[in-house]
Amino acid sequence: MAQEIYGRIRANPKFQQFVSKRNRYSIIMSILMIIAYYGYILLIAFDKPFLATKLAPGMVTSIGIPMGVGVIIFTIILTWIYVRRANTEFDAEAEIIIKEAQQ
Repeated sequence: MAQEIYGRIRANPKFQQFVSKRNRYSIIMSILMIIAYYGYILLIAFDKPFLATKLAPGMVTSIGIPMGVGVIIFTIILTWIYVRRANTEFDAEAEIIIKEAQQ
């Protein structure tokens, strides 16, 4: 029975579209995260003087600190956006596909 439902789900064109859409979205989100993270790491490796620039004369904090915090905040926001879409749109589509297969 479970194998039969699994086969119907895999054969459903809606499932193929769903998987394609979800994978495309995941790849885009991953690329955004890779750009932010590795961009910051590359700045650390190749442009230390820029990151060491003080925010204002007499300040101890350099540009690198807020940028690092920004990468962390960006990661949190990106994760929240993905989870929100996964828990609403993707879960709803998956539920519809499963219900169709069980009929």
